[in-house]
Amino acid sequence: MGYRQVHGYVSLIVCLFGSVANLLNIAVLTRREMSSPTNTILTGMAVADLLVMLEYIPFSLRLYLLVMTKREKFSYGWAVFVLFHSNFTQVCHTVSIWLTVTLAVWRYIAVAYPQRNREWCGMRRTVLAIAGGYLVCPVLCIPLYLAFNVQPQYRLLDENDEYVSNKSLQAYNITLYTVNFWVYSVVIKIIPCVALTVLSSILICALIDTKRRREALTSGGRKTPRNAEKERQTDRTTRMLLAVLALFLITEFPQGILGLLTALLGRGFFISCYQKLGDVMDVMALINSAINFMIYCAMSRQFRTTFSLLFRPRWLPVAQAENGHSNHNTTVVTQV
Repeated sequence: MGYRQVHGYVSLIVCLFGSVANLLNIAVLTRREMSSPTNTILTGMAVADLLVMLEYIPFSLRLYLLVMTKREKFSYGWAVFVLFHSNFTQVCHTVSIWLTVTLAVWRYIAVAYPQRNREWCGMRRTVLAIAGGYLVCPVLCIPLYLAFNVQPQYRLLDENDEYVSNKSLQAYNITLYTVNFWVYSVVIKIIPCVALTVLSSILICALIDTKRRREALTSGGRKTPRNAEKERQTDRTTRMLLAVLALFLITEFPQGILGLLTALLGRGFFISCYQKLGDVMDVMALINSAINFMIYCAMSRQFRTTFSLLFRPRWLPVAQAENGHSNHNTTVVTQV
């Protein structure tokens, strides 16, 4: 209850930062020199996250920061907006989850099957995977659309102690309500989290194995400087993407568990526990959607260089690292 009093301010700050950060992500990742399948997936994620940020800003302002009368809070227009908000943000966030899993699969193929990477994870298949996410995810969320609707009530007194007809979101059907939480918790949250955990473990093992092979080749004198640098770049990229996946797991897995418990224990658990933690889960999801820019800046040299060249004021001198930018026509997945 204490956090709810500051949730509006926290979520607004996160959303404003996240909107700018995702716009910068899109601007940098869509540069010609950054073109690659992985960066295209990251761009698709940034678009979905940006939509979540932009839509949450008016919701947060109206619900938490601006004073609403009882008539306004239970008006038909506000109820419709809240229904749209819950559906729209869930769809966009599901798209982001889909693309996060796709990113993990693409990276696993790059590490485990480098000789088949261009064939299996080319730009055409990447675009199809992204388009599939934006088309399939709205279908996955159909139980959410059907589980709730706007229903009138006649029990609330307004400021003048008059009975008024007010509108609020209600569960339309208990079966659809339960199906919705099963789909939300298992299909949208837990299965992707399990898949990412497995893929992340495999990637970590691949990093350890690559390090051992590199040390063996180096001790034998068979490693060329060019090949050594290429492997180090691959390792740095994998570490950066593992950081993205770890952040996703930290923010999404608890939501999946709470959703599963709601599906198993029913509406009582939803009211007594899930609903009370709703604001905390919301801000965790928002942070997950906003923080990737900081990860790229901290762990990707190519991203920093491209960002600097794109937004550096002309009167500032070009850093030495940026002077070699044209000689490193690689992407964030190979030059990190």
